Amino acid sequence: MSAPATTSTVWSSLVGQQHAIATLQRAVAGHGMTHAWLFTGPPGSGRSNAAIAFAAALQCARGGCGECHDCLTVLAGSHSDVSITRTETAVIKVEGIRDLVLRAALSPAQGRWQVMIVEDADRLNDSSGNALLKAIEEPSPRTIWLLCAPTVEDVLPTIRSRCRNVVLSTPSAAEVSRFLVARHGVDPGLAAYAARASQGHIGRARALAVDEATRNRRREVVGIPAGLTSLGACMNAAANLVDIAKLETEAVGEEINTREREELDAVFGSDRKARTSRSYKAALSQLTESQKQRGKRRTLDVVDRCLMDLVSVYRDVIAVQTGAPGDLVNEELRGDVSTLARQSSPEQNLRRIDAVFSAREKMLEFQVPPLLALESMMLSLRL
Repeated sequence: MSAPATTSTVWSSLVGQQHAIATLQRAVAGHGMTHAWLFTGPPGSGRSNAAIAFAAALQCARGGCGECHDCLTVLAGSHSDVSITRTETAVIKVEGIRDLVLRAALSPAQGRWQVMIVEDADRLNDSSGNALLKAIEEPSPRTIWLLCAPTVEDVLPTIRSRCRNVVLSTPSAAEVSRFLVARHGVDPGLAAYAARASQGHIGRARALAVDEATRNRRREVVGIPAGLTSLGACMNAAANLVDIAKLETEAVGEEINTREREELDAVFGSDRKARTSRSYKAALSQLTESQKQRGKRRTLDVVDRCLMDLVSVYRDVIAVQTGAPGDLVNEELRGDVSTLARQSSPEQNLRRIDAVFSAREKMLEFQVPPLLALESMMLSLRL
C-alpha cells in the first residue's frame, strides 16, 4: 500500500455526502441551527461519522478544521463535552438514557456546546424513548442532540417530529474506491473490488480492503448459491453460515469481553473476600448477561450482512438475465452468475430474494433461531 493522504477537515470521512455536508456547514455558520438532529441513511452511509463530524465542527472555532484540539478530541471520542451513546444489544435501556439526560442538563465544561450523540436511535424502546423525549422537548440552552437511525420511520414519532432530518445516501462504488485509495492507501484494483462488494458500505469496504480474512469469509458466502444442488448441500450451507457468523463474532468479542472482566476484577482488587462478596457476584452476573446479549446481537448482525451478500448474487443473476448495463457487484463470480442465469428465470430469482428477506425478518423481528431460519431459506434457494 502507498502512504494514505492526510485529511484537512472533519468532513473528509463522509464519502459522497456533499449535500448533507453543505447543510451541516450552513448550520455551523448559524443558518438553520436547531437543538435536535436526526441523521438517517442506509447501513454504511456514515450516519455516525456525520454526527461526530458535526459535533466536532460545532466545537471548533473554525467550523471543523480537523486539526485543532477540539476537532481532534471529538474525532477521537475523548472530548469532555461530546457524549456518544452506543449499544450492541437489541435495545437501548432506559437506565442509560436517564444517565445521558442528566449529563445533558450540565453546562459545557470547556466547549461551545454540550453535544449528545445517540447511535442506533432505532433501538430505543418505549421507556428509553420517553425518557429521551422529555430532554428533547425541554432542551438546555447549550445542549445539542444528534440521533442516528436507518430511516425516520425507525424512530418514535414523538421524537422524530422534534428533530431536523439530515438524509445520507449510499455512495457510489467509484466514490468509495477513491476514498480507499486516498485515505487508506489501498491498491486501486483491490479498492475497486471492495467498493463493489460492500455495495456502498464504507466500514465494510474498509474491512474488505485491509483484511484478507474478511475477504475470504465473503467469498465463502457468495459461493453458496452455486452449490445448493441437494438437500444435504442446503443443510450444510445453513450450518456453515451460522459457523461463519459465530467465528467472526468470537474474534471481535473475545478481546473486549476479556478486557471488561479484567476491569471488573481491578475494581474489586485481589482481596479474596471482595471477590466472593454479593456485590462482586452481582456485578459479574450482570456483565456476563450483557456480554451474552451483545454476542447474540453481533451474531445476528453478521448473519444479516451475509444475507445481503447472498442477495447481491441473485441481483447479479437478474442483471445478467435482463441485460442490465454496468459491472456486477460480484464481478469476480461472473462465471457462476452466468451459469445460474441459464438455469433459472428472473421470476425464480426474485422469489429467492424474497426468501432471503423472509429469513431476515424471522430472525430479527420474530427471534427465530438463525439455524432454523437459514435451513428453511436454503431450501427455498435450492437449484
